[in-house]
Amino acid sequence: MRPEIHPEYHGLAQVNCSCGNSWVTGSTKAEINVNICSQCHPFYTGEQRIIDSVGRVERFVRRLESRQSAAARQQIESQARQEAETAARRARARGDDPEAAAAEVLSRYDLEEEAEEATEEAA
Repeated sequence: MRPEIHPEYHGLAQVNCSCGNSWVTGSTKAEINVNICSQCHPFYTGEQRIIDSVGRVERFVRRLESRQSAAARQQIESQARQEAETAARRARARGDDPEAAAAEVLSRYDLEEEAEEATEEAA
């Protein structure tokens, strides 16, 4: 090794984890602080624990739920439009008012949606 270019090596560097575990190792720093170690990491402990820093997990879950609910809402709206178009075609073939038939189908979907919201609020 060339002299005066390498950092000083500490053969007895103290490593401290946030869970309280500590051990000695070799390093270029005399003391090392870590957030997670093999004594508290879920992979080694078998305990499923979410380590949340600044609400990231909660934001992710909210974003995921909003995407899933938006996709479900779009699917329901698409299905309602298709059924309304089918009802309008049948009404036209019978000689009835196609707009009234379509409005009836759409109102049924509105009632189902209100009932689902009420059950979600109750839970």
